[in-house]
Amino acid sequence: MSAVTPPLPYRVADTRAETADTRSVELVPADRELPPFSPGQFAMIYAFGVGEVPISVSTLCGPHGGLVHTVRAVGAVSTALYALRPGDTVGLRGPFGSGWELDAAAGQDVLVIAGGIGLAPLRPAVHAVLDRPAAHGRLGILVGTRTPDDLIYREDIERWRDRARVGVAVDRPAPDWQGSVGVVTTLLDAFDLRPDRTHALVCGPEVMMRHTARVLMGRGLAAHRVQVSLERNMRCATGHCGHCQLGPLLLCRDGPVVGYDRVARLLAVREL
Repeated sequence: MSAVTPPLPYRVADTRAETADTRSVELVPADRELPPFSPGQFAMIYAFGVGEVPISVSTLCGPHGGLVHTVRAVGAVSTALYALRPGDTVGLRGPFGSGWELDAAAGQDVLVIAGGIGLAPLRPAVHAVLDRPAAHGRLGILVGTRTPDDLIYREDIERWRDRARVGVAVDRPAPDWQGSVGVVTTLLDAFDLRPDRTHALVCGPEVMMRHTARVLMGRGLAAHRVQVSLERNMRCATGHCGHCQLGPLLLCRDGPVVGYDRVARLLAVREL
């Protein structure tokens, strides 16, 4: 899509609370349907009368056949989206950006590493790997959150344990927390990383992605085997306005998923 197009109306089919400030919203087309999304791509969602924000798709086909987006209420638009209820209508544009390059991991182990709500853009990639078990080697899913109450997709995580090596770590444990404590990279020892046959998919706060990529490379994983999903202030989503520029990249067009070999140097530059 090379120009800004009007959003298509999508109706809220269902909502699901994930945490105290995070909700998953399933959207189905009210009339015409957008082209298919790939894991890792995002949509521009317009809350009528409030504004528009980019949000990655967290499930490509929800219980009612629609797209699921997981929204954390942090600003005016995301708070309006968080407050949506079944029957409400929003505007949707997309699909935009690059997705997770799962073909590059064909026959290889896949290591998914998420920080907080960064698990949302990774969930379709997990589903894609699980749907094609013969296409890849081992699947590892490592999730880090601030507290146990911040963990999203709890039921999914429990189901994934039957088919993947899953680890969860929190920074600040509750008194009854029985799991790991610390940053998400403390879980790497349980995965038995094979650097020459592993591809890592990483999403979370930028500082977390930088640290995770450096730890992975310190364990022998080449930078081009690490994919990260980056966020910047996207407005047009078509590469015209320049708000999402990162060096030579326009992340709405060249991202959000990029190889760490392309952005390691760029992420080392402090934003003003």
